[in-house]
Amino acid sequence: MNTNQVNQLRIENGGEDLVAVLTSPLSLDYDLGSDYRAPNLLHRILGLLKNVRPGSDLTRFSLPPIFNIPKSQLQCYGESVYCYNDDMLTRCANGETPLERFISVVAWSISTLRPLMFGVAPYNPILGETHHVSRGNLNVLLEQVSHHPPVSGLHATNEKDNIEMTWCQYAIPKFYGTSVETQVLGKRQLKLLNNGETYVMNSPNLVIKFLPCPMWSGWGMTVSIKDISNGKVTVIYRAKDVISAMKTPVVKDVKGLWASESAVLWAKVSEGILNKSWDKAMDVKTAIEDKERELVRNRISKGEAWVPKHFVLSNCKEETGEWEWEVKPKHAKVPPAPIVVPL
Repeated sequence: MNTNQVNQLRIENGGEDLVAVLTSPLSLDYDLGSDYRAPNLLHRILGLLKNVRPGSDLTRFSLPPIFNIPKSQLQCYGESVYCYNDDMLTRCANGETPLERFISVVAWSISTLRPLMFGVAPYNPILGETHHVSRGNLNVLLEQVSHHPPVSGLHATNEKDNIEMTWCQYAIPKFYGTSVETQVLGKRQLKLLNNGETYVMNSPNLVIKFLPCPMWSGWGMTVSIKDISNGKVTVIYRAKDVISAMKTPVVKDVKGLWASESAVLWAKVSEGILNKSWDKAMDVKTAIEDKERELVRNRISKGEAWVPKHFVLSNCKEETGEWEWEVKPKHAKVPPAPIVVPL
């Protein structure tokens, strides 16, 4: 069954202007094909990648809209925190013992992994792009703090349950002939402030194989743990209970929307994809990316460096020779957002 929902906000301004487009979160029942997937997708993918050498970094590879879902990568990161059916995050804070809280954090971390879709990807966020959404007492703010490499910062606070989280994520997708493998770098920190506990997590790497046939594999629908002292098996996560039939965010306060908001910035591209108006979507997407390149050239010519608005960005070189990036929120709390997830 197709449960996809699209929320589009328009205002009258001498006619109707499209303000924001919000689509269903990625979930177990997310049906891309019947809505706006381009025809002959596998053939198109092979044609697109025929001149790409195996091992090539795809972070600078600009996809035509026929290979995009109508949302930004920032929105995908955010959805994994604020879109759910079972509030596993609050359960982390309410655990009575350290072991209960630890198990709850593991289960919650698993719940942030969402199903991938073959052959399509979200938009690459532009520098300074933001995404700000609230669900109940949880306020979530994301910002694209670097473009090359593509580093995203996330800060979320829940003052009622005294929870804070900070994520720094940067994905490096590479093409390997018959698959695309994405190394997801960066730290995720979850703080349970009432207990004085901080949990530090990383993200698993992602692999999509499209030959000999499209395939995604990983954890199953249910995750269990076993107590080796007595043999007791306990289910800690059921995907069907947590990430199916989730509600689509809506705009609550149009005046509070920033121009940098993902749902605003990419609205006309998303509209083109939803209507399968591929040429229109391509024109708008190209205009956004060209404007971003022009801003970069202007900063370089003036000797200016980009400064994120909501995070302090830093990096250091590891013993492996790789750079590790970190973000620190500039503000202690995330304010309520103009976009909300219905309860």
